[in-house]
Amino acid sequence: MSLNYIKNFYEGCMKPPTVIGQFHTLFFGSVRMFFLGVLGFAVYGNEALHFSCDPDRREINLFCYSQFRPITPQVFWALQLVIVLVPGAIFHLYAACKSINQECILQKPIYTVIYILSVLLRISLEVVAFWLQIHLFGFQVKPLYLCDAVSLGKKFTIIKCMVPEHFEKTIFLIAMYTFTVITIVLCVAEIFEIIFRRLCLLMMQ
Repeated sequence: MSLNYIKNFYEGCMKPPTVIGQFHTLFFGSVRMFFLGVLGFAVYGNEALHFSCDPDRREINLFCYSQFRPITPQVFWALQLVIVLVPGAIFHLYAACKSINQECILQKPIYTVIYILSVLLRISLEVVAFWLQIHLFGFQVKPLYLCDAVSLGKKFTIIKCMVPEHFEKTIFLIAMYTFTVITIVLCVAEIFEIIFRRLCLLMMQ
């Protein structure tokens, strides 16, 4: 029985009840995760090692880098991907436990409403993540970072630090913003598809 639940859960996650939902899963799972996992590591993987300040001392570099990056972009985007997956995963787990077929989700109003709520929650989480990304990283990575180093001692006030590969990071930032916007649009389109299909079912009755 437990194997059946796992199978139903897996099928629900991989093949949602809507066409746009399936495309969203493909885009989210393949493109976005691949982009972050492979290219994200290439762009941001050694950022801390190459981040240098004037004077170029290890403790100063570490202090200023921690100020420059309160959270690393890879960690933030990985958390975003996991958190955004949670509403859908919870719904499909519920569907698996109740032995609800994907076809039944759009046929029974209660299941349809719950599914729409999970999509709306997904949209809300994407919007919050979008806002946080703007707050944390902005839209551009500048080549020079001015570090407030007053707490390091009287000798230091503002320290200039060089940000490695700033242009590549700017392109990557824009790409991640674009991916977030695309997933939000897909989620909104999925809701419209559900409403359209429900109306078609009602008209056929």
